[in-house]
Amino acid sequence: MDPITMAAGTALVSAMATDAWGQIRESVVALWRRGRPERAESVALELEELRNQVLEARSQRDAVTEDALAGAWRLRLQQLLHGDAELAEELRCLLSETLAPALDQDEQGRVQSIVQNATVFGGVSIQAGRDVHNTSPPRP
Repeated sequence: MDPITMAAGTALVSAMATDAWGQIRESVVALWRRGRPERAESVALELEELRNQVLEARSQRDAVTEDALAGAWRLRLQQLLHGDAELAEELRCLLSETLAPALDQDEQGRVQSIVQNATVFGGVSIQAGRDVHNTSPPRP
């Protein structure tokens, strides 16, 4: 799954508990209107139901349910974007300009994603998100 889609799904669910929810809801529905206009109104209703579920999960301190809801919306976003590069760029903008700024610092940290790629021919590649301590193997 695309890292932006993963981050956006997580941010969407987290943003449902913020004061910015009305603006966020409209932005997400507008994304659907461009990608699948026939589904936009039903998605708007589903987002309201989802918000109720998120608020209930938070009141119960039920992180498992909240994570499951985020996972379901990651899949929905992935299906929406399937093969549409322009819509994927719009989601990227929605994430950086609307969703992430609505979150507090702790929740912003949850939605950050790091993608690392390496191509190595005849050598060693070490990729890490933190400290690396490396001891080379003994020479034969």
